[in-house]
Amino acid sequence: MHVSTLALTDFRSYEQVEIQLEPGVSALVGPNGQGKTNLVEAIGYVATLGSHRVATDVALVRSGRPRAVIRLRASRAGRDSLVELEINPGRANRAQVNRAPVRRSRDVLGILRTVLFAPEDLALVKGDPDGRRRFLDELGVQVSPRMAGVLADHDRVLRQRNALLKTAGGARRGSSGTADLRTLDVWDSRLAQIGAQVLAMRVALVDQLRPHVAAAYGQVSDGQGTAVLGYRSSLLGSAQDQDSAPPGIPHLGDSIDLLEAQLVEAMSRLRGREIDRGVSLVGPHRDELVLTLGGLPAKGYASHGESWSYALALKLASFELLTHGSGDDGAIAGWAEGSEPVLILDDVFAELDVRRRDRLAVLVSPAEQVLVTAAVAQDVPEQLAGARWDVMGGQVTRVR
Repeated sequence: MHVSTLALTDFRSYEQVEIQLEPGVSALVGPNGQGKTNLVEAIGYVATLGSHRVATDVALVRSGRPRAVIRLRASRAGRDSLVELEINPGRANRAQVNRAPVRRSRDVLGILRTVLFAPEDLALVKGDPDGRRRFLDELGVQVSPRMAGVLADHDRVLRQRNALLKTAGGARRGSSGTADLRTLDVWDSRLAQIGAQVLAMRVALVDQLRPHVAAAYGQVSDGQGTAVLGYRSSLLGSAQDQDSAPPGIPHLGDSIDLLEAQLVEAMSRLRGREIDRGVSLVGPHRDELVLTLGGLPAKGYASHGESWSYALALKLASFELLTHGSGDDGAIAGWAEGSEPVLILDDVFAELDVRRRDRLAVLVSPAEQVLVTAAVAQDVPEQLAGARWDVMGGQVTRVR
């Protein structure tokens, strides 16, 4: 899979730009603030309908303009697809595939797959659990695009249930209104139904990623330490129980129906505490992707270099999973066949020491398409020699 054409209108700093890309390595080189990352951000947006830099679409539209447009042509196994996305902050985005409108913008998911590594990804190891949950969910959508709708439904139902819990808590304290707890039963059932699908997806992903992460960490770090991936569920009970739990949870391999029943039971058991606090205390939104290194939590114990290696391993493992697909795991309905994604390295080589830089370059060089951004040409390793584009003042010029 590779991107052959990228055209932007009023996206970030670009009023209008179009570039023709080829398989192999393409380096986008220019000083900071000139728009290199904006280009690869647009490519990543087509693959995920989200930015790796900001949480909302507002910043993606050029100042003073009502909308932005991304046009991208992707080639997969000799077949081209033209995707056009119109980004409308505050309103529904619109999309076309091969000039034909689609009903929802998320219907373009799956046409392009990307794995993007950026300095922000160090937070996967050093940051809060929500970033690691988001990593799994975004990968799950690339693996099975239908999960985008499931995740959107989960967020919507969770917000509604939390609102009802707050109302019930206010009523219990006599400070405001009344609450019909029979309505809460309905939301419990709905949240458990959707949450079980999210939970099964994440655990399946962790099972598939685990050997790839271990192998990739060994390659990047020259075998210094063992990286182990696990998943800790709020179904285990109290925070104290979770802190002492092993990263692998065998019972989460149960069927989706059983996971749903376990979630309903947990919500019923915790209802009093949830009403008091006004939040849902059990479900995928409270879970944790567990990263251990040499038997210790990576967060707080791993050095800066080890943390970089772990973050790289997570992305390289994602690349392997998307490339080769899954065996026969039925936990993710619609698990797509393997297809090598476009690999994007956004200003990462300047952050790495020489040893990790060289090892990463060797590992990614065989990919069908690698897009690299760098402030100076010297930051691009020799192993990734290829096409070069200079980016300066909104102009993107092919050098070789």
